Order: sequence, then C-alpha cells, then structure tokens
Amino acid sequence: VQLQASGGGLVQAGGSLRLSCAASGGTFSSYAMGWFRQAPGKEREFVAGINWGGGSTPYGDSVKGRFTISRDNAKNMVYLQMNSLKPEDTAVYYCAADPSPYRTAVRTRTAEYDYWGQGTLVTVSS
Repeated sequence: VQLQASGGGLVQAGGSLRLSCAASGGTFSSYAMGWFRQAPGKEREFVAGINWGGGSTPYGDSVKGRFTISRDNAKNMVYLQMNSLKPEDTAVYYCAADPSPYRTAVRTRTAEYDYWGQGTLVTVSS
C-alpha cells in the first residue's frame, strides 16, 4: 500500500486547510485510515481516524469540533478538513493505513498502523 499526502501549507490562525491522502495498492475500501501529526521535538500523535465504511470517526481531544475526516472509497482517497486552525496545530501531518480488513473500531496508536505516507507540512502563523 502506498500513501501520498498533500494539501499542507502556510495559513493564518483561524484559517482552514484540507489535506488529502491518495492510496494505491491493497484493498483501500477495507482499511481503516488515520491522520497523525508530529510537531518538532514531540511524539507523533493521533489526530483522526475513520473506519472502512465511514461509520466510526474518532478524533484527538485537541482537534475535536475543528477537524473532520472523510473518505471516498471509489477514489481511494481520505481527507482531513481542518478549520479554526491554531498555531499549535503546526506539524507534519501523516496519513496511515491499518490493513486489518473491515474493522469496526478505529485504532489510535501509531504502532497499529502498517503503512504511512510521506507527510505534509502544515504551518499556522499567529
């Protein structure tokens, strides 16, 4: 499975960005997908996840109510809509795939995801 994240950039606080992750190989429609982020000097943290059918979408506490994850299985794409961005959202954002097929629950730990994209940098200025 190959993952390609895009959509990062520089945005002012309060602004919005939409990240995209294109998947190829494997059976995308059966995988849970996750977005993680890593700020300089910090550990990689869970941001949002979505199960294979879109029926479960957990979020990290720091982004609840501001970020929305979605997927389009016909296009092998997963998205992260980020609104009301804050300087503390500045990080490299990674998409990841959990290839355990048709899991209902979404995993939230980095070690539980087998495939990772290259990351896209989001910088939020104050």
